Parts: sequence; structure tokens; C-alpha cells
Amino acid sequence: MAKAIFKSYSQGQVSLFPASLDEKIPQHSPVRTINQIVDNLDITKVFDTYKGGGTSAYHPRMMLKVVLYSYLNNIYSCRKIEQALVDRISFMWLSGNQTPDHNTINRFRSSHLKDKIHQIFTQVVCMLVEMGYLSLDVIYVDGTKLESRANRYTFVWRKSVEKNKVKLEAKIRKILELVEEGIAQDNHPDDEPPSPIDSEELKRRIAQINQESRSKEEKKAIKTLEDKHLPKLQEYEKHLDTLGKRNSYSKTDPDATFMRMKEDHMLNGQLKPAYNVQIGTENQFFTHYDFFPNPTDTLTYIPFMNGFNERYNRLPQNAVADSGYGSEENYDFMEVNDIQPFVKYNYFHKEQKRSFKNNGFHAQNLFYNAKDDYFVCPMGQHMDKAGTIKRKSDNGYVSNISVYQAKNCHNCPLKCLCYNAKGNRRIEVNHNLNRHKQKARELLNSKEGLLHRSRRPIEPEAVFGQTKANKHYNRFRHFDKDKVMLDFAIFAIAFNIGKMYRKAIIINKLPTKSRKYPHFFSLILFSIPIKEKVIEFSTFECEYPKVAA
Repeated sequence: MAKAIFKSYSQGQVSLFPASLDEKIPQHSPVRTINQIVDNLDITKVFDTYKGGGTSAYHPRMMLKVVLYSYLNNIYSCRKIEQALVDRISFMWLSGNQTPDHNTINRFRSSHLKDKIHQIFTQVVCMLVEMGYLSLDVIYVDGTKLESRANRYTFVWRKSVEKNKVKLEAKIRKILELVEEGIAQDNHPDDEPPSPIDSEELKRRIAQINQESRSKEEKKAIKTLEDKHLPKLQEYEKHLDTLGKRNSYSKTDPDATFMRMKEDHMLNGQLKPAYNVQIGTENQFFTHYDFFPNPTDTLTYIPFMNGFNERYNRLPQNAVADSGYGSEENYDFMEVNDIQPFVKYNYFHKEQKRSFKNNGFHAQNLFYNAKDDYFVCPMGQHMDKAGTIKRKSDNGYVSNISVYQAKNCHNCPLKCLCYNAKGNRRIEVNHNLNRHKQKARELLNSKEGLLHRSRRPIEPEAVFGQTKANKHYNRFRHFDKDKVMLDFAIFAIAFNIGKMYRKAIIINKLPTKSRKYPHFFSLILFSIPIKEKVIEFSTFECEYPKVAA
């Protein structure tokens, strides 16, 4: 049996010439991609955040490279980034063997990248457009709920605040009635409800009462108003001011709203403080993102698209989204801005079924005479227009609903199949919404629409899956909406660069003739010599004509 031979091993081995870290980094490593991408970015606005004087600072370009590469490797903690700079060769090469501590990294991320990271994200997307990965002509919109860092049990509910505020106002009013004689409330009629009392009015009335001499009991009551009821009233007013139009918020993160989430740590459907994260994707790249406090997606679409317009100076030609965005207001917005609405609406799939189409009692299956403006019921009776109802959404959008009513449904043999209400049948029809639905239905059932419908589940849904499952980015690590958006912007940039790197790897494995993108993409990503002169971002600028909002 042959004797085993081992390689010599000595931890104290000394080399004549120190090894170069560049030799340890593979040529097609993602760290080289991060390095070249950041070298080609214009970060002059980040430079402007540094003040002169004092000791020298770490170079912001190096700091940005380190932060982006950390997020690319699922490292989000400043202390873990600090540790990686010490014991990981790729981080040593990227930082030039410099080792900023966690406070420096956190200060760079929270102070120097504040409000600047969003412009850097736009640059990266425009670079992807120039490289052919994106067109910005189509956007796949979807939303998800990401949990806030806030304490899950420090909640404030609107109903509770309003209820307790009314009780407190009743106590204050009772004390004032005992102290004041002939106050304005006593002069009101008994059937008129008392007007609410705010803290400023209460202060004024307390100051007015204190100017006069009062008995011991009255002074005690005023003391109760000043020390107990007034601070509590101010607290309730502050809660209502923070709530705005929301129904809840967290005390530790006032920008977070309590929402029901699919990822429930207690498995009992509890509400948790979270943000409604809206993203736009194309080819599984982030093209836009925004955060909203409302848990539903319907009211987020227009401000989200306006944000896209502000970022790129244009709106996409095609918008693809699920039925959560299919409202009349959103369809009107897309029509005004010449956006093709590949957006589903409620009952889109249900109305495709044979059972729905063959049911002649559904309001939308009734025959409509557009010329004389009446419907025909299954028994052949005309349903004439009875009036118009105006309905306002939570966003302030007003819809015009036409009401049609049959003249006589008494003793109708089909009444039990037609409707269950008393009296003659009434239907409410939104003609403008029906017109939008017809257009969306035709687009969604077209060849292009079927393509978009097949791609929608693998566009934003896949990005969400990779974000939460693969990247472990399923809970925010900061308080306040601005800090949360800053952190998410860094994540989105790193995500896009990682996606570009993986696509470039696949492209370079294909024969040259079968490559979808030009050959220079791989040269940009994987050329080893890095030029000393930084390429100006004007090479990658994407300017588009302004589209009216």
C-alpha cells in the first residue's frame, strides 16, 4: 500500500514578494462589476455633502462600492460590513485594504447618501437602458407589504382615539359648566349637538377663568383641567394629526401603518406595522419604487406613476397590473396620458366563464339601447333611467353612476331568479367604467395582452420572491419613511447590478451570433484593466420628451 504524501503546511510561511489581492479576485467576479459600475457613476452630489477641514475622509466612491457589494451579498448590518472588510478578500480588494468602522459606514449611508441615492438609482437604470436590458416602454406594477422595525404592540387606532376624545370632551364640558355660568354651550338649543373643544380653546377659557377669584372647589376643578385633561386632549390631537387619513400607526415608527400580512410570525393573522411597497419592474429589474401608508393598491397607482414620470421625464407606453389597480380613476389617468392599460379589473376572470356569460340576469348581460338610454330586462320590459348618483372615492375622485329602474315587476314569473329586493328592480351602471373595461378586456385578450398576462406573474412577483426569500430582505431595519426608502434604494441598486451580472454571465456563455445584446456589454462588465479617468455619466444619459401628467 502506497504511503500518503501531504503538501507542506506552515502558517508562519513568509514570501519574498507580497501577494497581490487582484490575483485572488476571479476575472468574472461580481465585485469587479460593482467596481466598474460605480466608477462610471456621477456622484458629485455625494461629494458636495462633505465639509472641508479636519482630518481626511474615506473616499465616497470606495464607500459606495463597499455598501453596494455588501447588499449584493445579503449583508445589511454596518457591523457585519466592518467585519467583512477585515476578513474577506473581495472586500479588501474593493476598499483598497481600508477599514472604516461601523459608525463611519452608518454615517455615510444615512447622511451622505440621504436624498442622493435615488438619483444614483436612476443613473443605474438609465445605464441599463443604454445597454439594452431595459426600454422603460412597459412597466409591471405590483405591491407588497414589508414589516417595519417598529414594536408590533405599540399601536394607535383612530377609532379608539376618537372615542376617548369624545369622552374627554364631555368631562371637560361638564367641569366648565360647573365653573362657568352662562357659557355659550348653555345658550345652545337642547337638540343641537355640542361643538368639539380643542386644546387652544381650552387654554383660553382656563386663562379667562383664572383672572377671576374662584372658590376652593372651583380652583380644584381648574387644576384638574390644567394638569390632567388638557395634556390628554393635546395627546389625542397629536395622534389624530399623525394619523391623517390612516386608521392606525405605530408609536415607535409613526410612518408605519398596521396591515395584515401574509408572513405572520404568530400564525394568527395579526396586524403588524408595515409599509405598502410599490415597485415597477421590467425584465425583473427594478425601474421604480415608492412607499405608501394605505394597505390597498388602488389609490397608490397614480402617485406611483407620477413618481415614475418625475424620475425619467416620461411615462411608459404600456402598464401591466392585476385587478387591484383596475379602478375608474386609474383608467382615466392612463387614457389621458396615452398609456395602454393592460390592467385587469374585478370579475375579469369570472366573466370569461360560460356560466357568467349565459346568465341573462346579470346587469352587464342585459341589453342596452345606447340611443334611447334604457336597458331591457329578461322579460322584455324597458328599464328607463331614474337618475344619477355621484360617488366620491377616498382620493376625492367623483364617479357618475346612472340608475335604471323597471316600471312594474309585480307578479313577474322570473322575479325569484332576477333579484330578491322589494319593489321594482333597480340597477346602477357606471358607463365610463364599463367603457374602460371594454378597452382593457380587448387589450388583455389580444396577442400582446396574453404575452403581458403570462409575464406579469414572473415579473414583480419573482422580484418580490427573490427579495424576501433569496435576499432575506423581509423586514426593514430603520425607523422613519425617508430612512426606509434610502435603505431600499441601496438594495434596489445592488439587486439590479446583481441581475445584470447574472444576465451578462449567461450571454457570454452563448455563441456570439446568438447573443441577444451587443458584444460590448461583456467588455464593459468584464474588462480587467480599469481606466484611471472616470467616464462621465453623460455617456449614459437617457433624455425623454416630457409627458403631460
